[in-house]
Amino acid sequence: MTRRALPTLAAAVAVLAAAGCTASSADGAASPSTEQLTVFAAASLTDVLDAIDARFEAEHPGVTVVAAFAGSSDLASQIREGAPADVFLSADEAQMDTIADTLDGDPVLFATNTLTIAVPEGNPADVTGLADLADPSVVSVVCAPQVPCGAAAERLAALDGVTLAPASEEQNVTDVLGKVAAGQADAGLVYVTDVARASGIEAVPIDGADRVANRYPAAALADAADPDLAAAYVAFLAGDEARGILADAGFAAP
Repeated sequence: MTRRALPTLAAAVAVLAAAGCTASSADGAASPSTEQLTVFAAASLTDVLDAIDARFEAEHPGVTVVAAFAGSSDLASQIREGAPADVFLSADEAQMDTIADTLDGDPVLFATNTLTIAVPEGNPADVTGLADLADPSVVSVVCAPQVPCGAAAERLAALDGVTLAPASEEQNVTDVLGKVAAGQADAGLVYVTDVARASGIEAVPIDGADRVANRYPAAALADAADPDLAAAYVAFLAGDEARGILADAGFAAP
């Protein structure tokens, strides 16, 4: 079963240290540990990656995938600071570019995603489109500009001539979704896949959102513990089986 590590350098180090130990059976005999693959992944991949990782593990007996989820910019910063990751999955190419010197090979695009407006079920503020998020009386939440979903929101708003007036800017799309789900915001800009995985939320489509579709790259890192395994994971993401799982979750092909 896929396990999730906390997306912090200290937690990642602790998980890696624990995974390096051998387990003991009831009679005290040591049993070999599994090989661990640590994947740093954009928050918008939180649910779909469980299914993908389960299939990868099934095809690679003895391998356990440990996924750490956070905003792509936070994860890129952790990688630059030396966090022991094997693979990075970013929600846009810009964040992957910031760690280009840490990669082992070229990034591979494996999915795309588009923005939508998430509102509480019933849409109590009667939000009808992006222009409504320029009204300060509508409590809206967006991702911070340095986060892929925030960068996409800025580009989309500029194309439509809309000046957004968010009540807060969050560090990842999951936090935006959480505030809407909790009734702390009337609306939030998230990905279409986020609405699909949430309860108590509905979507208000944005005309022309595909003009700023986010492209998701994956890359193995030069310091990966097992370069061949990291490369195999990236290749698996770009394969038909993973693409099918991504499509079922609402992601489009690159």
